[in-house]
Amino acid sequence: MHTEAVAWTTDGVLAVLDQTFLPEEVHFRRLETVEEVVEAIQSLRVRGAPLLGVVGAMGLAAAAQRALQDGTLEGDSEIVRDWLTRSAEALRTSRPTAVNLSWAVDRVTRDALEVLDTVSNAASADSVVQSLRDGAQKIWDDDAERCMAMGGQGVTIVPDQARFLTICNTGMLATGGIGTAFGVIRKAFEAGKGSHVYACETRPLCQGARLTTWELVRQGIPATVLVDSAAAALMSEGKVDLVITGGDRIAANGDTANKIGTLGLASLASRYNIPFYVAAPLSTVDRECPSGAGIPIEYRSGSEVERKAPGVGVYNPAFDVTPAELITGIVTEAGILMPPFEESIRRVVGE
Repeated sequence: MHTEAVAWTTDGVLAVLDQTFLPEEVHFRRLETVEEVVEAIQSLRVRGAPLLGVVGAMGLAAAAQRALQDGTLEGDSEIVRDWLTRSAEALRTSRPTAVNLSWAVDRVTRDALEVLDTVSNAASADSVVQSLRDGAQKIWDDDAERCMAMGGQGVTIVPDQARFLTICNTGMLATGGIGTAFGVIRKAFEAGKGSHVYACETRPLCQGARLTTWELVRQGIPATVLVDSAAAALMSEGKVDLVITGGDRIAANGDTANKIGTLGLASLASRYNIPFYVAAPLSTVDRECPSGAGIPIEYRSGSEVERKAPGVGVYNPAFDVTPAELITGIVTEAGILMPPFEESIRRVVGE
């Protein structure tokens, strides 16, 4: 099952569900240049690590088609190569923390460059556009399959009548399919194992309150929103059986970067002996990053934080890093990775 958050239009343009309008309005935005895709990513019109990979690849393909149509890619193969290299770099660096974006853009770019080396100058632009389109579709298809597999794997760790606590948004608005952590929750309810979902508001942009609740309502799943600072009280009252979150980048030792506030939830879960799981596809694992200390953290504008006194500074990191020792297990499409994560990750990703 593919996400409804992105689509190819009949004329080959990328259309994305603009998440800044939710939950009040469902509004799709056409993206057909690299600049438009970068703006959509940086302004959080599209977000979520796996979906950023899908959008990065699809956006590069759509932009290449537009460049072919307007004559930008006319000429020899070196013109095509230069455009592709510059465009890929602009996309892959548009947000630094989620590794899926650079992974997907690099993958389709590498394949397109290989095609470019095998065709004549006359056919180079057409061949590159087709390669990018095919590669982007495969990444989207693969992520939808990974999400479905993650959901099936994750159900096995969910107790009966489970009360979930989650943060940010990890459903179809963040992935190519039904979701990562949200996909596990969805499958658990379909299997009759879930009873309630508590969604952290996720300040300052309220992705939990705006986006996760929108998806929960659409699925008919009973839910409650809580302000982020109420998580400790909720856990202390014994109302949470399982904390499950997504992941934007997982280091080789299992340290995981995710939406700001995740570290606090993991620390609280440890205090109250509540299982804490991360759900993420293996494409989120960065084997080149040995630990969380090497994960780049995005810091966003202070303008996102409302109602402060004039002249006061703002500390607004978009992500934090949860150390591996606070994570019970990592739900992937290949199974549940358990500690020691350095060994389980090496075994699965290596294969």
